[in-house]
Amino acid sequence: MIKRHFFLIAAAALLGLMVVALVMRMAFASDEKGGQRGPGGPGGGRGQAVSEAVATTREFSDQIRVLGVARGRRSVNITSSTSELITRVMFRDGQRVAAGTPLVQLQAREEDAAIAEARAQVARARTMYDRYRTLNERGFASDAMVEQYETELESAQASLAAANARAGDRTIRAPFAGVLGLSTVTAGTLVNPGAVIATLDDIDVVRVDFPIPERYVSVLRTGAPITASIDAYGDEVFTGRIALVDTRINEQTRSVVARAEIPNPGGRIRPGMAVRVAVQQGLRQTVAVPEAALQYEGQSAFVYRIANGERGSTAQRVEVETGAVEGGFVEVLSGLTAGDRVVGSGLNRIQPGAPVRVAGRDGGRQPAGAPAARAGAAAQ
Repeated sequence: MIKRHFFLIAAAALLGLMVVALVMRMAFASDEKGGQRGPGGPGGGRGQAVSEAVATTREFSDQIRVLGVARGRRSVNITSSTSELITRVMFRDGQRVAAGTPLVQLQAREEDAAIAEARAQVARARTMYDRYRTLNERGFASDAMVEQYETELESAQASLAAANARAGDRTIRAPFAGVLGLSTVTAGTLVNPGAVIATLDDIDVVRVDFPIPERYVSVLRTGAPITASIDAYGDEVFTGRIALVDTRINEQTRSVVARAEIPNPGGRIRPGMAVRVAVQQGLRQTVAVPEAALQYEGQSAFVYRIANGERGSTAQRVEVETGAVEGGFVEVLSGLTAGDRVVGSGLNRIQPGAPVRVAGRDGGRQPAGAPAARAGAAAQ
């Protein structure tokens, strides 16, 4: 009987110990959860460490962004008007030449012979004219004879001028100052009409023709400033002005062609380069956040707004409408107000409603690996 009571007492004691252990375990787990709620609870400061960015009002410019092609201010293909052999090449590839510089000499044996013949005719006509003028002064020749030989002299001189002009056509000259491109012709090359001997471009100033949607015609004006960028030069910005807006609208594309001129010292911009042109329309003040604070899912954009609560700070996922992107900041059209605090980095590790701990201030520069931002005011 005593043994039976002993086993009952031992079982009751063991059951009590198990209950106490379970209660202590649950209390410990509750303390751990409470310690992550922020600085207000036990173990405060155990939330996800994030950087903070503040939504501020910034100045954005309305821009029309389009793609154009660079052209020289003047460009031409140097060609021959006749089929003839080249006897002399008087330029180097890539040479800068002045207007009228001789470039190529074509074979001109017939023209040279015609010049010699015309000179002989001029000499004979001049001799006859001088002889009869002298006889006329002495009274041995009539005025009509003098006028006849004077006319023959003038005709011979005109023939000589024509022969010289034909010979001059055998020398091909630069029509304007510019830079010559690559050429494959040499002395002895037979050129045909229309065959390109060399290219010549005036690239001290380049022209960029680009289409503008019809709805923007009212804001375009001659002399308006533009900025341009080229893939070959990274983020470098070139500046210029609109030189002319075409008088006609394309009926198929409903766009008008505008022409901008960009100074090109050193000839860095080459004809044929693709140029991204931005035309300024105006300035506006809008709420903005750093690019790194945005998270994109399909066509939607989100930020994590830092909200203060009784037990600390939490991250609230907020959908926003974005606009233009300038200088590392994204325009926020709706969803935030100036002064709102948002998570500036570490977005991939944040859970909506999770406790957070602000570890620093984000200055607005986009870190490596940040999601790409969308252009808001581009004209497509």
